Order: sequence, then C-alpha cells, then structure tokens
Amino acid sequence: MKTAPEKLRIDKWLWAVRIFKTRSMAADACEKGKILIDDAPVKASRMIKGGEIIHVRKGAFRLCYQVLQLTENRLAAKSVAEFCSDCTPAEELERMKLHAMAVRAYRNNSEGRPTKKERRALDDFLDW
Repeated sequence: MKTAPEKLRIDKWLWAVRIFKTRSMAADACEKGKILIDDAPVKASRMIKGGEIIHVRKGAFRLCYQVLQLTENRLAAKSVAEFCSDCTPAEELERMKLHAMAVRAYRNNSEGRPTKKERRALDDFLDW
C-alpha cells in the first residue's frame, strides 16, 4: 500500500479533495491568484504539507481549508473530511446561504418565458 506523500503540488491536492472539478481548473485558479497561503497568491506548482491553511476565492466568497493529510488520488466525497477541514468563518457561510436563497427566489414558475414542460402543458390544454 502506498504511503501518503510528504509534499504535494497544491493544484493536485485541490483537485483530489474535490474543491475543484478538474486539475486544470485548480491550476487556472492558482494562475489567476485565487488561491492564497499566508495571504500570498501561490503558483500551481507550490508544494504543500500537512497543517497549512489555504484560502480559496470562489466568486465573491473566500473559503478556508486546513490540510490534514496529503493524497494524490481523487477521493470519494465521504472520505474528504479525513484529508481537509473546512475552517471558513461562520459569517462567510451565512453570506453564501443568503446568496443561494436570493438566486433561487429570483425566478418564480410561470414568470417570463415558459419552460418546455409548461409549454407542452399549454399545448395539451389548448388542443382539444
């Protein structure tokens, strides 16, 4: 069985713990300065080790993760908690919840252009 590496590239770890969907997305985020360690932007090739705190900017939100263990392989969603812990402040999480609720409430059904399902229901109703 392979042992956990002592150091690992940050883009590979961000992909492995499912913070980003692909490794190239993680590398692009590093290149654009959206990944910070000690309030300094890092390159995708930056080697990380256990115990470091990583700040990730996603949109208007700043998420915070602590590295617990390193892994090169992509993990199942259930086992991510063993490798990183979310240390995002509570007020930031509350802002994210409020934003999600506002986006969901933006369009009510039957407003604006009908969906495909609504259009078919109208066609069935009007075609007797």
